[in-house]
Amino acid sequence: MPLPSAPLRKLGFLTIGLFDGADPGPGHQSLLEIISLGEQLGFDSAWLRHRHLQYGVSSPIAIMAAASQRTTRIELGTAVTPLGWENPLRLAEDLATIDILSGGRINPGVSVNPPTRDAKVLAGLYPDTAETEDFGYERVARLLSFVRGDAVTDFAGTQGIEVFSNRVQPHSPGLIKRMWYGGGSLASACWAGENGMNFLTSSVVKAEESEDFAEVQLSHVRAFRANHPDGDRARVSQGLVVIPTDTASADQKAKYGAYREARLPRTAAPQGPARMMFAPDLIGSSDQIAEQLYAHAAFREIDEVAFALPFSFDHADYVQILTDMATKLGPALGWAPAV
Repeated sequence: MPLPSAPLRKLGFLTIGLFDGADPGPGHQSLLEIISLGEQLGFDSAWLRHRHLQYGVSSPIAIMAAASQRTTRIELGTAVTPLGWENPLRLAEDLATIDILSGGRINPGVSVNPPTRDAKVLAGLYPDTAETEDFGYERVARLLSFVRGDAVTDFAGTQGIEVFSNRVQPHSPGLIKRMWYGGGSLASACWAGENGMNFLTSSVVKAEESEDFAEVQLSHVRAFRANHPDGDRARVSQGLVVIPTDTASADQKAKYGAYREARLPRTAAPQGPARMMFAPDLIGSSDQIAEQLYAHAAFREIDEVAFALPFSFDHADYVQILTDMATKLGPALGWAPAV
């Protein structure tokens, strides 16, 4: 197995938080238990994937708030929150509140584009303003301004018996340094770098200058850092789907293999008008996965990961996968658990 040029510095995981629509409680409790397990295993971070009008986490804000009170060390993030569904001012208040409650452990990841599932969704969100809403990068810039503590109004002081601030309260000074942009295009990578954000790159990218997934992802990482004030020190996290099978049972291995095979055809060529490319899921022993990662051009230039958990598995499967990640795959990549 090739030796890494540098050890993996941060190991995280990403989950959708699946639940049964007829009985959503157990799924949400399972998610909180998985995050607590992640902390016990020494993971550096746990990330929530936003899902609206589906049977996955629709409110990462609420989940992070609950998880912040069950944990003491593990960082909590979103990968990502689509800002087309959010009011940047209100979101800034929620994020700052949770960051204060967690002791400065929140890593909000965001992205842009309008809600596009159907016209009724857009009408439900913005019945009177859908045509005038800005769903581009300016929406992110507004959120960053509010999180940074820039003035929202011209007035600060006492009015009657009430005291008002001219910026979002509470203010969490370190939060601005932990804002992430989730991008799959060269333009997004450049914009995130120019605006001093951290960069989340996942298992989905646009086939712009190549049809080789690793080459495209590498170009995004390099473009981001080339445009970031911190240059090569700018933070990038990679989020491939990774399924170690070291301690998996025969039934689990069969389930995991079937999952990968069902998703494999979409990785053969760019998909749809946007020419989206999907990375194959990595499955096998930790040594096998580590070898594949070291051969991945983009992985070799990052030192943080948030490996994505498969969407549709059972609680026991996630326990096995996370345990193997922390005790076998992480060490194979040079990572040591947080204490």
